[in-house]
Amino acid sequence: MNWRSDSTFRSMGSEVRLMIGSPLSAGAGDPGDAAVREREFVEDYARRLSRFREDSELTALNRSPEREVPASPLLRASVRAAIWAAERSAGLVDPTLLEAIERVGYTASLDGATPASLWDALAGAPQRRPASPNPAARWREIEIDDERALIRRPPGLMIDTGGTGKGLAADAVAHRLRRFSSYVVDCGGDIAIGGLAAGLEPVPVQVEHPLTREIAGTIPVAGGGIATSGLNIRIWQREDGSFAHHLLSPATGEPVWSGVIGATALGANALEAETLSKIALLGGPQAARRVLAERGGLIVREDGDVEWIGTSERLMGVAA
Repeated sequence: MNWRSDSTFRSMGSEVRLMIGSPLSAGAGDPGDAAVREREFVEDYARRLSRFREDSELTALNRSPEREVPASPLLRASVRAAIWAAERSAGLVDPTLLEAIERVGYTASLDGATPASLWDALAGAPQRRPASPNPAARWREIEIDDERALIRRPPGLMIDTGGTGKGLAADAVAHRLRRFSSYVVDCGGDIAIGGLAAGLEPVPVQVEHPLTREIAGTIPVAGGGIATSGLNIRIWQREDGSFAHHLLSPATGEPVWSGVIGATALGANALEAETLSKIALLGGPQAARRVLAERGGLIVREDGDVEWIGTSERLMGVAA
């Protein structure tokens, strides 16, 4: 693939990479200029939706004592994506776990922090069991009113869009790059790929093994989304010596140890792929096989074995 622009920067606590091919028309503009424009978009997106910033729109929503809160189109789209993921996952990807994630120790951005050892965490982890949805399903209490530009929710119900934010950002940038022959938008492992050239020459996406940090496999993607969720990036040791990570069971509010430590999913777009990869990791091996069967993907079990699932078995390039 002949990329006219290939740039990398940090945002949303992750590495973001933009790869852009040739313009399809004069109106598309220069690929380098497009990369600068899309970086500004992503950085603005991150500022406005970060739960770690006092001045973000998400923080203002969560702090408001009112049931109805004015919300920009971006905030409404972000919350709508989070609710979609909750519905798609039958409540496993729950955007109302902000208080729980802070309670287990994720109170500030971990960008730049050295993760704890996943090997050590697995050695001391509790009994393996899949995540379960919270029967209360409080995410169903959130309403989005586009006509009045409002979000409604019970005061005090905290919303965290971080579980779907990178996938939504990747899809938004991909849409803005649709007048180029090919593009890859990688927001911390949530990736949108498209363009006519990518359809003719699929983009090889390498999947990192969460234990060895080597390449677990390569999946060529002609278009749509691919995303990886893993326990090795945001994992830390608590004061009591136990380990925690950012993927919680909604039923307990505690980190999930399901027997799956990494999951990669293909999807129609990055948001769907991100959601499917989280379902696979939270649900454990059996659930992962079910959810990845249609579009394909892979899981890494805690013994280090890589298991290819579904249609990707016919598409994969190299598997370790």
